[in-house]
Amino acid sequence: MIKIKLRHRTVFKTKHPSHWLKWLQPGLLIKRWIFLSVVGGLLLTLGVAISAGLTPILFITRSLDNLVNFFVTFMPRHISGPLAVVFGVILLLLGQRRMLGSITQVLMPNQDKELVDLLINHRKLNRGAKLVAIGGGTGLSTLLRGLKKYSANITAIVTVADDGGSSGRLRREHGVLPPGDIRNCLAALADEEELVTELFQYRFTAGEGLEGHSFGNLFLTAMAEITGDLEKAIAASSQVLAVRGRVLPATLADMVLWAELEDGRYIEGESNISAANGVIVKIGCKPENPRALPRVVQEIREAELIVIGPGSLYTSIIPNLLVPEIAQAIAQRQAPCVYVCNIMSQPGETQNYSVADHIQALDNVLGMRVCDVVLVQKYPPSSRSLQHYAKNQAADFIKFDQENLANLNCPFLLADVMEEMPDGKVRHDPVKLAGVLMRWYDHQ
Repeated sequence: MIKIKLRHRTVFKTKHPSHWLKWLQPGLLIKRWIFLSVVGGLLLTLGVAISAGLTPILFITRSLDNLVNFFVTFMPRHISGPLAVVFGVILLLLGQRRMLGSITQVLMPNQDKELVDLLINHRKLNRGAKLVAIGGGTGLSTLLRGLKKYSANITAIVTVADDGGSSGRLRREHGVLPPGDIRNCLAALADEEELVTELFQYRFTAGEGLEGHSFGNLFLTAMAEITGDLEKAIAASSQVLAVRGRVLPATLADMVLWAELEDGRYIEGESNISAANGVIVKIGCKPENPRALPRVVQEIREAELIVIGPGSLYTSIIPNLLVPEIAQAIAQRQAPCVYVCNIMSQPGETQNYSVADHIQALDNVLGMRVCDVVLVQKYPPSSRSLQHYAKNQAADFIKFDQENLANLNCPFLLADVMEEMPDGKVRHDPVKLAGVLMRWYDHQ
């Protein structure tokens, strides 16, 4: 679906002649309809003439002959012929230009891109690969921002185990599944991403019952209550926001994470697991075998590329694999699967973890190899960023242990997919990350 942004100010621009040739490019489904319209017009004229008892072909032929003789009387054929061709082309182009210009000004006044460019991009994205991204948190939304430039056939499968912050409050007070991660993914896939993200991330700072809530969470909660469940709410929201792709919850079950720590503690709740600041030795969920959304299983089976991560290993990625039908669909996949490893460790989850430890943790949950290749950040962050993480989060750059990966028989892909922020934080760069993934996919 193409959503057109309406604005009040109109700017007319002079277009290069090559602009009009774009409408004749293959794949736009324009030329066939122009031809069909011309044929229809000729048949209409022919039908009227026949109904009136005329002989249209003979009439047209004689009229053209008389017109040609009239022109030749005043100027020679070698002048009148080319001149008629030139004027015909000019009138044809002028008519098409005015017609398309009128359509463009009505649908998208003052739009930065031309209508034909939007149509070309729309057709290109709709022919893109079927991509499935699995995870949660900010890592998944970061990945989606990059992938949506390559395909509109994207399915984001999002964990619903979140129980902290605004999502946790809405989950407890309204009995809805946590909307936070879903909200981030919808905003990332929206056509007007910057505006939608700003709106959905807006948090109320005052008001009884509103303080601390984000607008996006309240919007999805209201939609869930209106439509009857979260799946329908997401579908309706996707239409409103002109989302490029689809976002699906991993399950509609009220999923609660639990973890057993190395020191013997048993912790329940996604937010409590990280806060416990222990070493996780086992993780599971209640109910024990939540049912997957049928559409989720179908999308994994039909995928052409599956990407897992980036995101919190135990609280964003593994919860999706705890849904048996999702784990089975990944195990039986036909498409290549890439695991995007985090750049920095996460206290309470992956402290002192290497890349191989991440792979081992995923394999332990599924009981077999989850991914075909792991994508690893090639260079460590600057010393300034490393000091920032060591001081504020007790986190460090995740060690790339090639020997242990070889022992696990896990192929790897080294690439620079990192972006350093002015405040010292690091994250995956959406453009770099998506570019590396799609180039790797194209080479398969």
